[in-house]
Amino acid sequence: MPVLPGAEPFRHDGGDVGVLLCHGFTGSPQSLRPWAEYLAERGLTVSLPLLPGHGTRWQDMQLTGWEDWYAEVDRALRELLGRCTKVFVFGLSMGGALSLRLAARHGDAITGVVVVNPANKVHDPLAVTLPVVKHFVRSTPGIASDIAKPGSAEVGYDRVPTRAADSLRKFLQLVDGELPQVTQPLLVLHSPQDHVVPPVDSARVLARVSSTDLTETLLEQSYHVATLDHDAEQIFADSYAFIGRLAGTSDREGAATGG
Repeated sequence: MPVLPGAEPFRHDGGDVGVLLCHGFTGSPQSLRPWAEYLAERGLTVSLPLLPGHGTRWQDMQLTGWEDWYAEVDRALRELLGRCTKVFVFGLSMGGALSLRLAARHGDAITGVVVVNPANKVHDPLAVTLPVVKHFVRSTPGIASDIAKPGSAEVGYDRVPTRAADSLRKFLQLVDGELPQVTQPLLVLHSPQDHVVPPVDSARVLARVSSTDLTETLLEQSYHVATLDHDAEQIFADSYAFIGRLAGTSDREGAATGG
């Protein structure tokens, strides 16, 4: 199937500091593309892969599960680790959960983690019925484009495939159990008004990780897809400053690009 316009993966080969960006459930790289380009323009090496089953049509997601999505970001991370001296992992929503699992499993190989509205649990009371419902109901209404900014839209599916939703439910339970293994510096940015992932998920992440270098930032003007919303520039700037503090790149990379 052809990839939806704007949903293509993004890659930029820059300096020796790398950033992996992980997009969300039923979304696409488009939701993180401005963030990726911001970092690339400042001389960083950037990888923003398209998760399997995403960016085409929702029916394609029915054939994939969390193992496929995680394998893709793990592959991209290993590629960055092979060419960069320091690597950071960033993620939005489910991409935040993917980032946290990468951090738990790869340890000190990852210098720092930034998550935006990270998903920790499927809160719908009917989620417990997914193991059965997925055999009878193929999809439910979509969750894309929860954005406050007028004119801003997310390239994502208008339906949620139930098989994939059940896999997401299992994955988030797995990641929750692994959060104490996350020890890297962590920046959590989240929206008080989020109609997809409630703020309690960010609170849960902050409470369960073992990181001692923790920063929490509220995105007061944005909904779930904050990377395309009013607070996007703050996310970009704060994450770049986070990299600069931990990798000492701000002055060097900025000078290389005149920024």
